[in-house]
Amino acid sequence: MIAPATLLAPDAFLSPLAIDAAVHRALDEDLGRAGDVTSIATIPEATTARALFVARQSGVIAGLPLAIAVFRALSDRVEITAHARDGATVAAGTTLLTLTGPARAILSGERTALNFAGRLSGVATQTAAYVGHTAGTRARICCTRKTTPGLRALEKYAVRCGGGSNHRFGLDDAILIKDNHIAVAGGIRAALTRARAMAGHLMKIEIEVDTLAQLREVLDCSLADAVLLDNMDVPTLREAAALTAGRVALEVSGGVTAQSIAAIAATGVDYISSGALTHSAPNFDVAIDIAT
Repeated sequence: MIAPATLLAPDAFLSPLAIDAAVHRALDEDLGRAGDVTSIATIPEATTARALFVARQSGVIAGLPLAIAVFRALSDRVEITAHARDGATVAAGTTLLTLTGPARAILSGERTALNFAGRLSGVATQTAAYVGHTAGTRARICCTRKTTPGLRALEKYAVRCGGGSNHRFGLDDAILIKDNHIAVAGGIRAALTRARAMAGHLMKIEIEVDTLAQLREVLDCSLADAVLLDNMDVPTLREAAALTAGRVALEVSGGVTAQSIAAIAATGVDYISSGALTHSAPNFDVAIDIAT
C-alpha cells in the first residue's frame, strides 16, 4: 500500500488532514446512502481486478495522493503501485498508478479519483505553461483566491506542483488593501497608517494602485511592503518598475493572459498574479482502464 504523502510534490505542502477531509467529503457526495448500487448489483463481492490509472495527454501531474486516498478509504486490500509523483511532467499514455484488488472498490472510487487528478493536474499544467513564459526574468507566477469553494488548499498546492507561487490563502494571513478599502478608509495614507499600526511584525502589507500618481503616494508613505499594480499596460508597468527601483515588491494583476505574460515579466516586476490558474484551468484527461 502506498502512503499518499510520499507522492506529494517535493517542494509543496498539502496537509494529510486536507487530503482526508476532501476525500471523505467527495466519497460521501458520490456514494450517498446506498453506495455504488451498479457495482454491487453486477460485480460479485469476491471479484478482483487490475486497473491502470493513465494520463491521456501530456502535462504536469497533481492529485495522485488524493486518488490513492480514495481507494484506500474504500478498501485496505487495494494494492497500489505508483509510477509517477505529483509535480512530474508526463507524456500522453503514461501509466501513473497500477491498482490491484477488490473490483467493487476500484470501480466505486474511479470517478472521484479521476475528478481529483483531472482537476489538479489541469491547474498544474496551466500553471506550468504560464511559468514557461517568464523564463529569463525575475517574475514569479502567483495564484489568487479565485478558487473552487472548499478546494482552495488543493488547488493552491497544484499551482506549486506546476512551478507557480502561492498568494495569500485567505483574508487572515496578509493585509491586501484594495481600492474599496482605500475609498472607505479615506485615502492611501490613512489606510496604510492604520494597517501598519495593526499589523504584527511578521505580517506583510500590500496595497493596490491603478495609476502612477497613486504609486508615488504609496512610495512617499514608506509603509507598504508590496504594491499591486492593477490593470496597467506594459509601458506603464515598465515606468512603475523604474520609479520603484526595488523599494517595494511589485505585483501585477488584471488582464493577465498566456499571450501577455512574457511582455509583463520583461518590465522588471516581481510577481504576476492570475486567477485563471485556478478558475479557468481546463480539466486534464486521465482515465482508469481495467486490464483484461
